[in-house]
Amino acid sequence: MRLGFLGTGDLAATLVRGLAGQDHRILVSPRNAVVAARLAAEVPGLTIAPNEAVVAGSDVVFLCLMARTAAEVLPTLPFRAGQTVISMMVDAPLAMLQRLCAPATDIALAIGSPALARGGCPVPVYPDSAVLHRLYGARNLILPQPSEAALNAHLGASALCSPILDQLLTTVDWLAAHSGNPAAAEAYVTMLIRACLPDRATGGELAATLHSLSTEGGLNATLRAAMAPAKETLRQGLKGFHPRLGLTDSKART
Repeated sequence: MRLGFLGTGDLAATLVRGLAGQDHRILVSPRNAVVAARLAAEVPGLTIAPNEAVVAGSDVVFLCLMARTAAEVLPTLPFRAGQTVISMMVDAPLAMLQRLCAPATDIALAIGSPALARGGCPVPVYPDSAVLHRLYGARNLILPQPSEAALNAHLGASALCSPILDQLLTTVDWLAAHSGNPAAAEAYVTMLIRACLPDRATGGELAATLHSLSTEGGLNATLRAAMAPAKETLRQGLKGFHPRLGLTDSKART
């Protein structure tokens, strides 16, 4: 396929690397010249081209820009009917992209992450995209959503990664202070959490895992109780996304 990428930040680089070895013809914009040059050296069949050439020479265009930049750049580009557009942008609703990318009408919103290149990454999308399944579905879990609001809720949930990693690093620092081996502490905490997580949990496996770590008086239960106030902080933080993501209040697990 002829694939184009507008924006060459970390997410675009991840998406491109996830296509390596599939014999696609890939065009990337030179917005980040260093990243673009690195990708050109890594990925066969990749060419750096101006934005206009990326759009004109691609059957599928991935949007990896900041929304404010997209509003300025996209209307100047030669999108065409029959072209597929997949947006990985935040704060760029479907109605906005339908206007900016006209006359292209096959437009989907998706959420990617750095894990996509190595596989095993969940990729929510709205509306469903056959192209996304074809390009990334073999190694990643494509999750079609029933509405744009549902997709945006997944976008809010994805923000959990940063605070969770921050807590893991805090634990690594504490462990390293007592073990004297920072590298081993990081490996232990990372592998421990990975081992606790069920594979593609869909049927209450997370709750079951938590229950198995809730022995009264045990270390897990004791630390969980000490950190209980953080649950309300998390709820309020997620609720704070509602205006930005166009979400309404709803009931959640307590």
